[in-house]
Amino acid sequence: MLDSRPLRVLHLHSSFSAGGKELRAARLMNAFGPKVLHTVVSAQPGAYGAAIAVDPSLSVTYPEDFPSLQGRPLPRRLLGIARALRDHDLVLTYNWGAMDAVLAHALFRRSLGLPPLVHHEDGFNEDEANRLKPARNWFRRVALTGASAVIVPSQRLEAIALDAWKQPRGKVRLIVNGINCAAYVDKPRPDILPGLVKQPGEKWVGTLAGLRPVKNLPRLVRAFAQMPQDWRLVILGEGPERGAIAAQAEASGVGNRVHLPGFVADPSHAVGLFDLFALSSDSEQFPISVVEAMAAGLAVASPAVGDVASMVSEENRGHITRPGDEAELARALVELACDAQLRTRIGIANRAHANAHYDENTMISLYRTVYGQAVGRMSAI
Repeated sequence: MLDSRPLRVLHLHSSFSAGGKELRAARLMNAFGPKVLHTVVSAQPGAYGAAIAVDPSLSVTYPEDFPSLQGRPLPRRLLGIARALRDHDLVLTYNWGAMDAVLAHALFRRSLGLPPLVHHEDGFNEDEANRLKPARNWFRRVALTGASAVIVPSQRLEAIALDAWKQPRGKVRLIVNGINCAAYVDKPRPDILPGLVKQPGEKWVGTLAGLRPVKNLPRLVRAFAQMPQDWRLVILGEGPERGAIAAQAEASGVGNRVHLPGFVADPSHAVGLFDLFALSSDSEQFPISVVEAMAAGLAVASPAVGDVASMVSEENRGHITRPGDEAELARALVELACDAQLRTRIGIANRAHANAHYDENTMISLYRTVYGQAVGRMSAI
């Protein structure tokens, strides 16, 4: 007899703020539809900004009494977390901030009869941007022993999972981020952003990012300051670095040309306003924002962090710069800003590349397969 019960899925996030991995999780929740019941927990209290992207017709709860995912990994605390996993059919954990729950699951999965767990790793914060911490590598090796699968979006993370975390080849699943490329074809209205209207003749270099230290957006502001005066920098996102970014803009003499309109729930309604896309991160893996820019037909200037250099079209790779080289990033931005035909040519190539390689339906199908295999109910998702 087929099990037709709704699938109860518990999501344990390092943060559910509106960043790339969180918005991808929301898109997957929307794609799976009403037959899945979701519970979402953030390790950072109150960090639930991505909830705005979740379809309100879905059954989603955000419990305030779930055991904290932060603290010392002592047996009593881990047992409390493990007990909280029991009333679900599938546990999905995300990044280092949820790793205590992964360890709790590994320790108590047999004695408590816990549901299967699938772990997702999407990258690192500033404390591991340049070098992985050996203690965390060891912790992950132990904690991930009970996971059904480890999903990563980039080739670099796949290599780390196999080598540094010693995960079996069959457990590690590389699923690149995909989007609905067709949604990025039409140009948005010039007044779509709150408090900011693109005026005729203006040119915008833009980015989408959580305003966190690892994104190093003050670096982008300093590089932007080298661009021609008729360009503006538009940074879409929210986070704790807003004040530092605004201060850097004033210090660089471009305060009146740097804009931070805030978070945009649907990037397809805004990215097309940009004339050029840029990243300045210290660490990335497979940033969805780059795929969104490519689908919108934009050239990309970025450090060669994560898989960015292999993500973009061949025509764009000359403007992917050495990580940490601010002067080189500024030169790439200036060259693209001063050559409209070059931007157009690269943008056309990027859009074709995105359509060919980063289809959302392929991504959703792969996630559905991994989750379905974990619970043994392929029709449940």
